[in-house]
Amino acid sequence: MPFPTQQNVSRFGQQNKAGDDRALFQELFAGEVLTEFHNKNIMMEKHRVRTIKAGKSATFPMVGVADTAKYHAPGSLIQADTFAHSERKVTIDGLLISPTFIANIDEAMIHFDVRSIYTKECGQQLAYQADRNILRMAVKAAGIASEADAVAAGLTPVAGETFTANVDMAAAGDELLGEKLVDAVYRGIEEAANKNVDLSNAYILLRPAQYYSLLRVTDTTKVAWLNRDVGGSGSVSEGKVPLIGGLQVYMTNNLPNENEVTGLVGTPEWLVRLRSIALTSAKLWV
Repeated sequence: MPFPTQQNVSRFGQQNKAGDDRALFQELFAGEVLTEFHNKNIMMEKHRVRTIKAGKSATFPMVGVADTAKYHAPGSLIQADTFAHSERKVTIDGLLISPTFIANIDEAMIHFDVRSIYTKECGQQLAYQADRNILRMAVKAAGIASEADAVAAGLTPVAGETFTANVDMAAAGDELLGEKLVDAVYRGIEEAANKNVDLSNAYILLRPAQYYSLLRVTDTTKVAWLNRDVGGSGSVSEGKVPLIGGLQVYMTNNLPNENEVTGLVGTPEWLVRLRSIALTSAKLWV
């Protein structure tokens, strides 16, 4: 009996023994990219994410507030109040990618690993770009301080919708002075409290220069946000500013600072004028 001229080979890159014999080889690379994305990304878990399986947009219903609360007089007809309704529509962005190509022959000849470096860099760029796009919308929402502003931005406000006023610094450069910055944060919190805005999911985002201005102090007895004697929980030695007014503080380079009405600006200098301290989440994602 003659021997077979071709042996059956188990190609561990094939999907169910059929098709491309390298189809499964990309899984490790993709997994590393996603891991690095989640390690570096800040904003994905800090806003509402909607999965759209089909279609080009998703609509979020808006429900207004109750108009009145009143005491009932015995025998009188109870007239029901009405609620106003509106909607917010969110459209799908394009596919966010960070592509690269590794030739098999080059990888076979190289004497050091590049995949781990490439996946880390790709994952970081995906995380940074996603944060930049989300924060573009957050800063845009921060500028909406009235019903007229909402209409001008192309939105249809629901009757009785709450708008918070922006918090402005008194002079240029105040946003880099720790005491002035913290005062602005508390004024922002006060504005939200006056408008009955729920801050249970609110947080503070600062660029590095602002963040470190809260730690660059000479007399730690005068900084309540750090002083443990008055409930502060920060640490100058560890470079940590965890809470101000009960809100978590995060540092990011991805806040925009340029006018992008005519198109997105790809500058690496992501600075921002301090506006609506951390209240964008309350105004944007409702």
